[in-house]
Parts: sequence; C-alpha cells; structure tokens
Amino acid sequence: MKKKLRNTANHLFPLLAVALILLVWEELVKFCNVPEWILPGPLQIWHTLVETWSLMLVHARATVIESLLGFSLAIIMALIITFVMNEISLVRKALYPIIITSQTIPIVSVAPLFVIWFGYDLLPKIIVVALVCFFPIAISLLNGMAAVDRDYLQLFKSMQSSRWNTFRLVTFPLAMPSFFAGLKISAAYSVMGAVIGEWLGAKEGLGYYMTLAQHSFNVDRVFAAIVLITIFSMLLFVLVSITEKLVIPWNDKFIN
Repeated sequence: MKKKLRNTANHLFPLLAVALILLVWEELVKFCNVPEWILPGPLQIWHTLVETWSLMLVHARATVIESLLGFSLAIIMALIITFVMNEISLVRKALYPIIITSQTIPIVSVAPLFVIWFGYDLLPKIIVVALVCFFPIAISLLNGMAAVDRDYLQLFKSMQSSRWNTFRLVTFPLAMPSFFAGLKISAAYSVMGAVIGEWLGAKEGLGYYMTLAQHSFNVDRVFAAIVLITIFSMLLFVLVSITEKLVIPWNDKFIN
C-alpha cells in the first residue's frame, strides 16, 4: 500500500509542478500585458495548436520518420562498432578517443555540410539524428561490457565458445541495463537532432515549420511546435522504457 502511495505521489508531484508553472506563466503574461508576438500564454499556445493541428501533423510526420530512422541507424552502428571495439583491443584504443573527441564538434557546425552533400531530403536529417544518438548508446554499451564479470567470460572461453556466442549469450545480456540507459538518453535526443537538421535545410518538418513561424513572428506557433516535439520525445522515451521492462524485467527493481 505504501509503495502504491509513493508511486502515485512520484507521478502526481511533477504534474502539479507543471500545472503551477503554466498557471503562473498565464497570469504573468496577462498581468504584464505581454504582446503575443513576444510571449504568448499557455492558453493561446493551446488554441494555436488546435487551430493548426492538421498542418502541424504533416510536418510532425516528417520529423518522426527522420527521428525513428536516425535512431535505428544509431543503434545498428553502435552495436556493430562496440562489438568490434570490445573484441579487438587495438580497435578500441584507436576509436575510443576519436568517439570522445567527436563530441567536442558542435553538430550545427557540420550539419550544413550534409545539406550541401546530400540535399534537402531525408538523408541529411537521418545522418544528423544518427550522429546525435550514437554517442550515448555506444559509450553506455562499452561501459556495460567492461563491467561484465570476467569469470563468466573465462567460463565460456574454457568451453571453447566463439567470440560471437560469448557476446550473444554473456556480454550483451549482462550489458543490457547500460545499453538501455544509453537508449533512453538517445531517444530524448533523437527528435531534437531531427529538428536541428530541419533548421539548417529542409522542405518539411517541425524544425522547418518553426523557422517559418519565427520569421513571421508567430511565436505561438513556435511554442505549439515545441509542445509537439516534447510530446514525441517523451513518447519515444516511454517506448524505450517499456521495452526495457519487457526485455530485462529483472532490472526493474534497480530502476525503481
């Protein structure tokens, strides 16, 4: 009973905090007579979201497709590269510093190059999302693999298990909690990466929609797009969390 009450409180308090912030925001905007083109209130943003729903869904569809494809590509890349790095120490020593150093390069500085090279279609946005999502997944998975008990590995080695079987049956299953930790971080980043790619060059998408709205001083439309981006990011995060509980249910007690 106490656990149920605690879980209810854990979910209720964030909702109350958000509701309080929105209420204060709405009242301050009205009290200070802030123009809508500078800062609209939550109610105005909601009305705009409802009025432009059909148009925003068209752009949202493109953003979601880019996010999912880029996220999937990042997972595949991370699995392949981390497997090779984990099995071949020389490759790990060569690539690990490069992966770390790559994060010092702002993605907005290289994304325009992808537009020049690959045009305004889906591909440059997918690449941006993959680059944004790859690092948390790869580093988390590498750390999880490094933490695997050496006794398990020695046992499988003594049974003359192949490297692939050892990875499939021991290393990867034991590294899954770390893997899903990286997935959840990347899931939250994926939609953001797609929007960044759309800011720098696109024909459709929420980032493209926000750019047009910003140039027209339709700040309420910008905030409406931000609401959709937040919702999609949260849904993807929740989807990964549900998948984690289904795949590694034994880890649930450590999460909670």
